[in-house]
Amino acid sequence: MLTSRKKQKIIKDYQTHEKDSGSSEIQVALLTKNIIELIDHLKQHPKDNHSRRGLLRMVAKRKRFSDYLKKTDPKSYSALVKKLGLKK
Repeated sequence: MLTSRKKQKIIKDYQTHEKDSGSSEIQVALLTKNIIELIDHLKQHPKDNHSRRGLLRMVAKRKRFSDYLKKTDPKSYSALVKKLGLKK
């Protein structure tokens, strides 16, 4: 789970303007960090199917946000994919 300090740092890194706290870029970045941490957890606990289901839901949610971003702002989408190291 992300601590509030890590979350604030991610928000600061990906915000589009000063008061931005929930844009699609931020949502994708937060979900990506959560997914990475959950993958590490599942490597240690391979039989944790409850967390695996949560991981699949997070991946699907990130895909919906990134598809929306790709449709509305393709430049921002390509920059975000490059910055996060995601597959297109």
